[in-house]
Amino acid sequence: MTTQTRILGTLRTADGKGVVRVQDRFDGTVDDLWSALTDPVRLSRWLGEFDGDLWLGGTFRARFFASEWQGTGRVDVCEPPHRLAVTTRDAEGAEEHVIEATLAADGDGTVVTFEERGVPVGLLPAYGAGVQIHLEDLGAHLAGRERCDARARWRELHPAYAAAAEPSASA
Repeated sequence: MTTQTRILGTLRTADGKGVVRVQDRFDGTVDDLWSALTDPVRLSRWLGEFDGDLWLGGTFRARFFASEWQGTGRVDVCEPPHRLAVTTRDAEGAEEHVIEATLAADGDGTVVTFEERGVPVGLLPAYGAGVQIHLEDLGAHLAGRERCDARARWRELHPAYAAAAEPSASA
């Protein structure tokens, strides 16, 4: 029997670069989710280590747990408690991406959408799996659970995202 892996994201291209969009609904208020996305202490419980300012115009250094990404960032948009957009640059300075988080109230919960733009097209499935893991780790944090085993979860998710990207991710 074959089991289906539920993917929360979509993959596409825009202007020759990849775009990953992952969305899920969480119990809790928009304000609580905003805090989980902008408070370095809370971020360190689910996403990674942050040093710097996560408000408009602020810069930061970060290391993400699940993907092992390291680099710097700049906060380009900060509209509490609904929208945060940052431009990141990896530690080697080779890749620049825009990561945008939007939050919308949905009854007694909140819908969170992560969109990462500027991804190398050939790596869209890998990024899709990675961004979903980050969102799942946010959910674990909110529920008082530990982060997942990122490598094992990536191995589960990557084939589903690779299938979603075939024959190509289109705009």
